[in-house]
Amino acid sequence: MTGRVRRGPICIWILLAALLCARPVLASCGDDPAAVCDTAHGSYYIALPETGAAGAPALLWLHGLGGSGAASLRNRALVNPFLERGFAVIAADGSLMQGRNGRRWVFDTTRFPGARDDPAFLQEVRADAAARFGIDADRVSLGGFSNGAFLVHYLACADPGAFARYLPVSGGFWRPHPASCAAGPVKLFQAHGWQDTTVPLEGRPLGGGRYLQGDIFGTLEIWRAANGCADPQPDRAWRDGAFLRRQWHRCAPGGALDLALFEGGHTVPDGWAAMVLDWIAATGNGP
Repeated sequence: MTGRVRRGPICIWILLAALLCARPVLASCGDDPAAVCDTAHGSYYIALPETGAAGAPALLWLHGLGGSGAASLRNRALVNPFLERGFAVIAADGSLMQGRNGRRWVFDTTRFPGARDDPAFLQEVRADAAARFGIDADRVSLGGFSNGAFLVHYLACADPGAFARYLPVSGGFWRPHPASCAAGPVKLFQAHGWQDTTVPLEGRPLGGGRYLQGDIFGTLEIWRAANGCADPQPDRAWRDGAFLRRQWHRCAPGGALDLALFEGGHTVPDGWAAMVLDWIAATGNGP
C-alpha cells in the first residue's frame, strides 16, 4: 500500500510535465510569457509551434467586431491545428472603438475618416514578427472573421500580393461592391454559414439603410474576374464532411478560389482550420 501511495504523486507529476511540454509555445514580447507585442501603430499576440518559429509559415488572424487578439489566441479550435502543422499564429489587435467596448477593423476609411491605416498596420505586424521571431514573411496567410473578414477582402482586392493567401470567414464586400479588384492572381478561401443572420449570404442594410452589407456570391463573382476564371460555374462541387464545397480551377496560373458553406450561423465552424490547412498544402507554398 505504501508503495502505491508513493508512486501515485510521481505518476501525476510525470503526467503534468508531459502535458505542459505538449502545450503550444506562447511567445514572449516582455517579461510575461503572454505579454502583448507592441508595434508603432498597434499590438499583437503570437503563438509559436513546437518546431520553432525560424522559417515557419504563419496565420495572421483578424478578430471580429468587439474582439481582441488576446481572445482570438485563446480559441484553441482555431489555433491548435495551425500550431500542430508547424504554423505560427499571430492574433492582431484592431483599434479601440470610441464609446464602446472592444476593437474593430476599418476596411473603408471614407466611412471612418482619421482611422488607423489597418492594411499598413498589418504589414507592420508581419515585419515585426519576422524580425522578432524569424517567421517566413513570404508565407503569411491573412485570415479573419466577420469584421476581420471584411478587411481581408478589401486588402486582397487592393493588393492581392500582399499576403500568401486570404482566408475570410463570414464576411465579404459591402455595397456598392468594388467595380473590380487589382489584377490577380489571388489565393482565397471563403467560408460562410448558411444560416448566418449577422452577415447573411445576400447581405443586409445597417444604420437605417445608410450602409449595406454586400452579397457573398457577388463577392465571388468579383474574385472570379480578378483571377481570370474561365467560367462562372465551379469546376468542382462536393460535400466535404460538414462543408459544402465549390472550387474554381480554370483560372489564371497561381490563383485559387474556393467556397465552403456550412450549416450554422455567424461563427468560425468546427473543422475550418483543418480544412484550410489541407487547402494550403494542396495549393503550394505551405510549411
